Amino acid sequence: MIRIGLALITLLAVPLVLQVPALEMLKLKVFDRFVVQHKPSEYFTILNITDSDVRAEGGYPLPRARLAEINEEIMAQGALGVGYVISFIDQDRFGGDNVFSVSVSNNRTVVATFETDNQLYPEPTGTVLLGDPAQGIALQGYMPNIPEISEVALEGMVSAPVDVDNLVRRLPLLLQTPDGWIPSFGTQVLKALVDADTFIIKTNEAGIEEIKVRGLPQTRVDSLGRHWLSWVDTPQTTLAEMAVKDKFVFVGVTAKGVMPQLATPVGLLEPHKIQAALAESMLIPNSPYIPYWHLTAELASLLILCFLIWLVSSFMGITWSIALASIIFCSTAAYGLYTIRAGVLLDFSYTLIAEFVTASVAYYLNFRKQYKLRQQIKKQFEHYLDPRQVKRLQDDPSLLKLGGERRYCTFLFTDVRGFTALSEKLEPEEVAKIMNKALTIQANVVQRNGGMVDKYIGDAMMAIFNAPLDLMHHEEIAVKTALQIRDEIKAAGLGIEIGISVSSGEAVVGNMGSESRFDYTAIGDAVNTAARLESATKERGVDILIGEQTEKFCGYRLQSLEPIKVKGKTKPLKIYTHG
Repeated sequence: MIRIGLALITLLAVPLVLQVPALEMLKLKVFDRFVVQHKPSEYFTILNITDSDVRAEGGYPLPRARLAEINEEIMAQGALGVGYVISFIDQDRFGGDNVFSVSVSNNRTVVATFETDNQLYPEPTGTVLLGDPAQGIALQGYMPNIPEISEVALEGMVSAPVDVDNLVRRLPLLLQTPDGWIPSFGTQVLKALVDADTFIIKTNEAGIEEIKVRGLPQTRVDSLGRHWLSWVDTPQTTLAEMAVKDKFVFVGVTAKGVMPQLATPVGLLEPHKIQAALAESMLIPNSPYIPYWHLTAELASLLILCFLIWLVSSFMGITWSIALASIIFCSTAAYGLYTIRAGVLLDFSYTLIAEFVTASVAYYLNFRKQYKLRQQIKKQFEHYLDPRQVKRLQDDPSLLKLGGERRYCTFLFTDVRGFTALSEKLEPEEVAKIMNKALTIQANVVQRNGGMVDKYIGDAMMAIFNAPLDLMHHEEIAVKTALQIRDEIKAAGLGIEIGISVSSGEAVVGNMGSESRFDYTAIGDAVNTAARLESATKERGVDILIGEQTEKFCGYRLQSLEPIKVKGKTKPLKIYTHG
């Protein structure tokens, strides 16, 4: 069973090690469901340029001179700065670039650059590396803003890589170019807010561990420098409302058909809302993150917990195993939920699935084993025990200690007399019919009185009382059985006589034989004595001989006979009979 369990658990661990897409999707959906949604930091607001704004301005793009007016109005309302998640890759058709650039240069402003695959790269920003060099998300190229804008404003890269289910959840804080690192838009916003000039990258053996904007707490990231977004409900405003006082303003377009909407766990969002979520997330204490050691922890939990469930499901009783397996299952779920709520994104969903599969297989194998054991018990005892006793053994196989145990029992042997003479007078079929009838009478009496027919040896029978089930007063019951057998054989008119012996004592009782074939029987001196007493019944001229130990406890008034000497005994045996 242990080897089967280890093989199953190893097989279950393979998809986790390989990080198959289905498991990755399951993990991400679990995180989406249970990650704590935090309150806004109150440092940011989102200004949406709506359909009505675009219509009022005569279409999109808005003239740069109008953007300069908007920029000045934002700052006049007391904003901390402005971030345009809009790119300016072409000259303004109305010639307002200089006006807009002057407005931008006078204020704290960040403008967006968008990723594209053209192998052009912006100038890298200042970074400090703590640790060995690490690989981040590589930038394939970008669309540069016109010089009038790029020379007077900070630039941040708008990149939105998707997960395996094509949803945006994790954004890189920095992107890697052949010459260094450049910040994403949300990261650049924080750098502008604190007037920082460098980023600090901390690495470990797995890759990037933390990224820090100088002057702010460090932000924990995955090994590629991606940060898990908390979908904070950042306040939103419009050009008409202009509620921007003491806020850094993310400006973007929500007018239909202008900006692409990106799929996220909370729905379709425009790029400026996603970048605002990134900036908000970086300011959240203990913001959710996937640790670099997540796979080791998830794999270890799967192996240990599944093996533990296998042990309790395979080797404990059904009630205890279900109780303990349920405790393990619930504890895994509770701890997984706790870690996610605490911001450490470890996935235990697949561990729960693996635990369920492990328990199910273990219960099935255990059930099959128990079923086979019950069938084996039925096969072994259905012809030798009363059906009620067989049912007891099937319901509780522990009553039957397989392999042999020392028990104090009473043994009964019978032998048909006159069998040879009968065989000479009758046809074989008639002889067989008579013998079957005689043995059936004996077996029925034994079973009726709670004994077990151990075996038939030709025309002889061996029965055991007090095994495999305990039987109170088995000495008395065995003597009563002997008397009933004698009387019922005579009453049947079969034309035969029978010799019976009853003897009590200790013997080893259980399954005896080879691994491929065995029988439930008893061996020991008490068994041999009972067999020899039966052989002596004809010599002493009586139907029943009873041993000394049985006589002491049977409760019957018995007639003492002259002791007999039997093979293997130095002293003669005291024997008794019933008239």
